[in-house]
Amino acid sequence: MKKYLLRLIDGETLTREDTHAIMLQITEQKFNSSEVAALLMGIQTRGATVQEILGFRDGLLETGKQIHMEDFNTLDIVGTGGDGKNSFNISTCAAFVVAASGYYVTKHGNGGSSSVSGASNVLQAHGVRFTDDETALRRSLEKCGICFFHAPLFAYGMKFVAPTRREIGVPTLFNLLGPLVNPCHPRNSLHGTATQSQLRLYTAVHQELGDRYGVVTSYDGYDEISLTSGFKICTNKFENVFTPVDMGLRYVSQQDIWGGQTQEDACRIFDNVLQGTSTEAQKNVVIANAACGISIIDPNLSMAETVAMARESLESGRALQTFRRFVELNS
Repeated sequence: MKKYLLRLIDGETLTREDTHAIMLQITEQKFNSSEVAALLMGIQTRGATVQEILGFRDGLLETGKQIHMEDFNTLDIVGTGGDGKNSFNISTCAAFVVAASGYYVTKHGNGGSSSVSGASNVLQAHGVRFTDDETALRRSLEKCGICFFHAPLFAYGMKFVAPTRREIGVPTLFNLLGPLVNPCHPRNSLHGTATQSQLRLYTAVHQELGDRYGVVTSYDGYDEISLTSGFKICTNKFENVFTPVDMGLRYVSQQDIWGGQTQEDACRIFDNVLQGTSTEAQKNVVIANAACGISIIDPNLSMAETVAMARESLESGRALQTFRRFVELNS
């Protein structure tokens, strides 16, 4: 570790090969917590590079469990978290809207980091049991168009840095790695980032990976399309700024999409959206994110078409039926 720390002190960056090797050695517990903390803060102080992110990603995937679903054209829709906004489970809800629109979704998620309820929290509250069994996951995907990867069951290497991350108590590059280590390597992804700098970093990472991607951030700091402001999106085809009006939707307030004070509050909002009893703002923010996800996996569709598809999927009750089938299969 000393050689890497000395290079960071000298202002150097690490290569993809360097951070890949470091990740492997972290999982082999060859470094103490002080060394890992020094490394993470050294990188965090100047900002992680694309190659450093990719190397840690390589190491996490290599030491984790992989799921083989190459025969499906799937989408992951997930944010980095860490925006501090405590919005409700927008991307999780949107994932079921996308699946009910006829697309395959392989969603990767975890417990909440900046909200009271992350994807894993809301699903577990409905009785979902997480599994790493590939047969069960494929059955879920085949039967209802969506399966869920609970991150701790797959990215084993994360547990070796978790104590150090808790001790440091500030964000590190590992806060950005979650969406990039989906164990089935989906061909398509919609990733939300909390800042413009993260958006640029994620876009460059995806360009290196060569997948079909969308990276989005709202201008007021949400790691998703919040409808509280305009938002920027970068894809394989374009980089553009849109407003809610461009999507045929209205601006909403931050309070409109707040997730509440408890997990029960967040689950109630999640259920209300799928059941058609939510506020218009809550429904529309899910439609916006689902529409964006559909546009990534089916790029020939116009924005108006994807919004209409997402709205019909939700308002017809198909998204609710998909969710109920998912819970039945995974409980």
